[in-house]
Amino acid sequence: MSFDLNRYLSERRGLVEAELASLSRLPALVHGSAGQVPKTLADAMNYSLLAGGKRLRPILAMAGCEALGQKPERALKFGCAVEMIHTYSLIHDDLPAMDNDDFRRGRPTNHKVYGEAMAILAGDALLTDAFALAAQSDAPAEVLVELLRELSYSAGSPGMVGGQVVDVEATGKPVDLALLKGLHAMKTGALFDVSLRGGARLGGAAVEELAAIRTYAQALGLAFQIVDDVLDVTQDLAQLGKDPGSDKEAGKTTYVDLLGVEGAMTQARQVMDEGIAALAPFGAHAEPLRALGNYTVDRKN
Repeated sequence: MSFDLNRYLSERRGLVEAELASLSRLPALVHGSAGQVPKTLADAMNYSLLAGGKRLRPILAMAGCEALGQKPERALKFGCAVEMIHTYSLIHDDLPAMDNDDFRRGRPTNHKVYGEAMAILAGDALLTDAFALAAQSDAPAEVLVELLRELSYSAGSPGMVGGQVVDVEATGKPVDLALLKGLHAMKTGALFDVSLRGGARLGGAAVEELAAIRTYAQALGLAFQIVDDVLDVTQDLAQLGKDPGSDKEAGKTTYVDLLGVEGAMTQARQVMDEGIAALAPFGAHAEPLRALGNYTVDRKN
């Protein structure tokens, strides 16, 4: 019997949406019993956080935990914390000072609705609150400390933020394949890596198991970005939910520029096949991750 990825994604996405919705209704869960969130700030945060999307990062966290034979709920809070960080990065990336995008997930971007100042503050709040949520994960104190350390590393200057800096500085300049892979390993791959490894840690992974998960995570992050670049030139606004061709207009080098559409897709498939092969030690427990890897290459948005 083949694995039903659509059902799996729907069920896991349901867990994520329910958890995020509970956070939006109960800000004290994140901010503390005495915390009061200004309504405009809460509205701006929820506008982007509850806008739907693939919820890939929290699903990866749960799948990483499941690869160790544990229940997905064990990694749910941690995964949602990563999703909050991802959402903050999208809000900030869309700003005029960055990518200057008008649409995200088929709707006007946050700053188009709430203004630039409130969009910046909403992103700041999502980033900060994410660590409070991650710290509520059900794990021993020493595991939580390591999770928070890795999360800050992946989201900060050596990871996503550093990758964005490399991206900004490379805009309009010649970029080779090695630099492009490096910046996306930081900008996109770091959160994939921490999602999967965090979920696996919460599932009780040993050192060698974490190494195998990292091999898969790095392949997934690279394949995801390559396919994103292809979709940016082959799909339209209705399919993507964001402005197509925005990278080209911004003067950014993409995998399509360096490899062509067919070459880029060949590279994505090869990289992902290598990542999937690393999951062999997990047996049937890793079937969701294998299916997610194939979906990443085959997706249309």
